[in-house]
Amino acid sequence: MQFTMEVKLSLLADYINVTADKKLNLMGLFTEISAPVLPYTHPQMYLALQMEAPPAEWDKDKKVEIMLMDQDANKILSVVNNIHIPKGKSGKPVIVNAIININNLQFKAEGDYEFSILVQDDVKDSIPLRVNLAKQQKPGS
Repeated sequence: MQFTMEVKLSLLADYINVTADKKLNLMGLFTEISAPVLPYTHPQMYLALQMEAPPAEWDKDKKVEIMLMDQDANKILSVVNNIHIPKGKSGKPVIVNAIININNLQFKAEGDYEFSILVQDDVKDSIPLRVNLAKQQKPGS
């Protein structure tokens, strides 16, 4: 039996939204970026989270932090927000969707990066991201 909020889904995409009837729409899922130059500023990406909270956590606020680290454990980005867990029905866990829009994120080097998802300072999940320098095509080839 689940006693604390868990992350059931976490991913990166070109675009994400939630419909009025709480469907999560995902377009352009990715785990790799091909940068034309370095340093590279990625114009826009979305991070989606789908979390599940048991009845003991209903009607409470939870601190959620998204942290991006490079392969040398340097913090590149940190976004902290409080998410309110609504009341559910029939004692079943509540599903909470969260979307984080990340604009103009700069990558200084090729390599492996990782988004860590923390709830109440406890790491619940992570999303790997690889940044590669794109191979340049020679004219006429």
